Amino acid sequence: MTVSAPQPTTLQEELAQLKKDKNAVILAHYYQEPEIQEVADFIGDSLELAKKASETSAEIIVFAGVHFMAETAKILNPSKRVFLPDLNAGCSLADSCPPEAFRKLKEQYPDHVVVTYINCSAEIKTLSDVVCTSSNAEKVINSIPPEKQIIFAPDKNLGKYLMQKTGRKMLLWDGACIVHEAFSLDKMLELYKQHPSAKIIAHPESETHILKIANYIGSTSGMLNYVKSSEHNTFIVATEAGILHQMQKDVPQKTLIPAPAKEDNTCSCSECAFMKMNTLKKLYDCLAKETPEIKLSEDLMKKALVPIKRMLQLS
Repeated sequence: MTVSAPQPTTLQEELAQLKKDKNAVILAHYYQEPEIQEVADFIGDSLELAKKASETSAEIIVFAGVHFMAETAKILNPSKRVFLPDLNAGCSLADSCPPEAFRKLKEQYPDHVVVTYINCSAEIKTLSDVVCTSSNAEKVINSIPPEKQIIFAPDKNLGKYLMQKTGRKMLLWDGACIVHEAFSLDKMLELYKQHPSAKIIAHPESETHILKIANYIGSTSGMLNYVKSSEHNTFIVATEAGILHQMQKDVPQKTLIPAPAKEDNTCSCSECAFMKMNTLKKLYDCLAKETPEIKLSEDLMKKALVPIKRMLQLS
C-alpha cells in the first residue's frame, strides 16, 4: 500500500494563518485523516500528545482526536482554552467504564492500587492512583511494589497483555476498544499466506489471539519505530488504519497492509468512527469560531491531574 501526501488546500493554508493569528496549536492523533495530520503542529500517540499538551506555550489548543484526549489536554493546561472539532468524537473504550460503576468496584477493593489507561474519562482519572498509556504501561505496572494488589481499567486486552509481560496478577475491568477487537484472525492468517514474508505488528489493545500471532506488539509510536528500524519490507498492521499515513511517509519504500476486520467494509481494515468524526472543515470552523470548548470544573481537574502527573514523572 502506498500513501501519497495530499497537496495543501486553501483551507489548510487558511488554517495555518489562523493558528498564527490566534497563537494556537493543533495536536493530532495518528488515527486522524491525512489532511488533518498534514496541518497539525504535533502528531503523536496518547503519551506524546499528553507531553506536548503539558509543554505548549500556545494560548489555544485544538485537539484533533477524541474527547478523553482533549480532556487530558485541558487538565494539563487549566488556564488555556482547549477545543475539540466535534464533541461527539468519543471513545468506545472510555464509554465502557462508567464512573459510578467503577467507583463501586474500587470501594470493594480499598487496598488495591488503581491504574487506569489514559483512554478513560476525566471522572475515571479522579478515581485513579496513576494513569498509563500503551507506551509506558509496563513501566507503570513495574513501578508498583510487588506486595500491592492492582486494579487495571478499562482495557481488559491491554490488562491481559500486561499481566503476561510483568507477571503481576491484576483485577481487570471488562472494557475494550471496538476497533481493536474487530480484527479477524481467520482473515489475517489468510492474508499472511498471501504475504509469507510479512511481519505482523499489533497494538496491545487487540485481542489475545491476535497478539499471539504478532511478531511485534507495541504502542502506536512503538509500531512506527519498529517499522522504521526493521530490515523487513512488508508489514501487516493491526491497529487503526489512520496510522498508515505517517508510517508510509516514514518508510515510503516498504509495503504496509492494513489488518482485515471481521466485518466487510469499504477499506477492508479497521477504522475508528469516532476519530473520523473530525474533518478539516470542522477543525477550521472550531478554531475560527472558538467552539466547541472543553470545560471541566476546577476540582475535577485538580483531582485528575494527580495520576496524570505521576505517569509523566515515570515517563
